[in-house]
Amino acid sequence: MDTLTKEDLQQLAAHAEERCVSIYLPTTPIGRESQQGPILLKNLIRQAEEKLGEAEEDNGGTPARKVMEPALALLADEDFWQHQSEGLAVFASPGIFRCYRLPLRFDELVVASERFHLKPLLPLFTGNGNFFVLALSQNKIRLIQCTRDTFQEVELKGMPVSMEEALPYDDPERQLQYHTSAGSSGGPGKRSATFHGHGVGTDDEKTNISRYFRVVNRGLHNLLQEYNAPLVLAGVEYMHPLYREVNDYPHLLEEGIEGSPDRWNAEELHKQAWKIVEPLFARAQQEAMERYKQFAGSKNGRALNDLKKIIRAALRGQVETLFVVANLQKWGRFDHESNSIQLHEEAPQPDDEDLLDLAAVQTILNRGTVHVLQAEELPDTSPIAAILRYEYTL
Repeated sequence: MDTLTKEDLQQLAAHAEERCVSIYLPTTPIGRESQQGPILLKNLIRQAEEKLGEAEEDNGGTPARKVMEPALALLADEDFWQHQSEGLAVFASPGIFRCYRLPLRFDELVVASERFHLKPLLPLFTGNGNFFVLALSQNKIRLIQCTRDTFQEVELKGMPVSMEEALPYDDPERQLQYHTSAGSSGGPGKRSATFHGHGVGTDDEKTNISRYFRVVNRGLHNLLQEYNAPLVLAGVEYMHPLYREVNDYPHLLEEGIEGSPDRWNAEELHKQAWKIVEPLFARAQQEAMERYKQFAGSKNGRALNDLKKIIRAALRGQVETLFVVANLQKWGRFDHESNSIQLHEEAPQPDDEDLLDLAAVQTILNRGTVHVLQAEELPDTSPIAAILRYEYTL
């Protein structure tokens, strides 16, 4: 799985060019079904080239095939397709190419515009669907990124993944000694490290575990600093307070999963963690909806359901909370110079962008909260609604 940070989102959102193609497709992590990925991507690339070809006829510009060359190169990359998550997002333009294997199940979608289409990514950055599980033992560290329905282990790049690896990061002259023994659970011909303290629960052992956890915390800071998602700690009981003493990630939950995480796979940890975070997500979303209805009823200018006004407010950093319908686009254009907005209700025009996407991305970039919901879950009849930080003014 690839890590998508808020900095990545900002770079994609800021990129404006003559041809920006966004492709989303569902993928399969393992099994023969993963062979369908290249076929599906090839069909979506063909759709993108057709969309770009139509735009070229009107405006001229970079040939469609050249824009899509990096995406076409993925089709023959067998290793790439053997390491998939739940969904694949591809972004291509003459000046940039990015692709992300993510724990989100995307619907098939191709958008060609002057900006990238980013709304399907937003559940990774909102408070109503993305969370992490930190499975922590002396033998292994695992970080699992989850949504309600998906889970995928995060590659811990540049970070030690066990106590044996971590302590040299903290102290090259570490006092904890270990020896290797044959016949370990690592398999034939492998040897595993066995750690010595002066007995379970001794001050020396606790000191070394705390050093280990400080290294883990520093590594996680780099991975999670762009997120505001809940983090659920999984580990044996005595490790929980020791890790909490050194933790500086502000969204670590008080409730965790107790027991040895080494005996649970990612699916089992996801299932246990969802029981912890589901009530938090439901409560936060319900409270936000009640606030919206309260403001809408009082007519104090802090509740909006007009798309054009919400876009202007989002660009000013005025939107505190946004509710937007999933799997729906409202095509049109926003002129940043004149601050004017055109909506095309019947069909998208060349270089149109999804204005729902524009409002949602700008809300995230300005530190607002976005709830991406089904139409029946929205607090209003409009496909978009917002709570403002202060009264709306033109």
